[in-house]
Amino acid sequence: MKRSKLEKSRNRWGIVFILPQLISLICLGFIPIIIAFVLSFFEWNGFSAPVFVGAMNFKSVFTDPDTFIALKNTMLYTLIYVPCSIILALLLAMLLNKAWGKMFYRAVFFLPQIVTSVGIAVVWSWIYQPQFGILNMVLKFFGLEGREWLRDPSTAMGAVIVMSIWWGLGYNIVLFLAGLQNVPKTYVDAAKIDGANERQVFFHITIPLISPTTLLVTITTMINAFQVFDQMFLLTSGGPAKRTYTMAIHIYQTAFKKYELGEASTAALILFVLVVAVSVIQFKLSDKWVHYGE
Repeated sequence: MKRSKLEKSRNRWGIVFILPQLISLICLGFIPIIIAFVLSFFEWNGFSAPVFVGAMNFKSVFTDPDTFIALKNTMLYTLIYVPCSIILALLLAMLLNKAWGKMFYRAVFFLPQIVTSVGIAVVWSWIYQPQFGILNMVLKFFGLEGREWLRDPSTAMGAVIVMSIWWGLGYNIVLFLAGLQNVPKTYVDAAKIDGANERQVFFHITIPLISPTTLLVTITTMINAFQVFDQMFLLTSGGPAKRTYTMAIHIYQTAFKKYELGEASTAALILFVLVVAVSVIQFKLSDKWVHYGE
């Protein structure tokens, strides 16, 4: 009887603790998706009464050349940003895992995560500033010619990607560092006794044992990449020549510049389906390389 009461008490407290997150998920996740789905069948400017148009919004979005420009730029950003961010974070985490004072370095690398996107954008716009920016000054010191990094169509996307990698690096480093610290030292010592070198230990012991962490980092990084907005909007506003015009900016401009909320909702649904599809594929493929048991 006492055991039953204890279990009921634990269940009640479990519900209490999970309730705030559940309410947040419903209000900020499920309800907006439902609203966007409903609005995708209406023509609405946010002021007048919505007019049902059926699938016309989907036709308009798929025939709009800006949609394909935004999709292409989003995919390009994702394909470059995700692997670079993950590899660099893993390498730095491995260095920090062996360094003295790792708590201090972990805090330093994580610090940009708590700074607002506006503050980050101001700092990096100054770094990329053509006349007095620190990047061009460094290049000039070495006898190299500077560039208008954010105004040149050939460098704008790369400049934003570099900033994004720096900004999100701390979060991934903390996750990888936690995974590396959970790798049993006995496994590594046993492998070295058997004659394994550092490269073999890394690829055959460390990588498999931190694969769940790698999956988490990959999924969160890819979702953030598909939804990229702050960096592009604050640094380039989608330019120059729409080289940094992503899906999030396309949705924003369609909704709040053109006041076509129906089409914006349709574009948002397309982005949502794309993110879900990529996440599901990753989970399906993870069965082949993610190892949850020791």
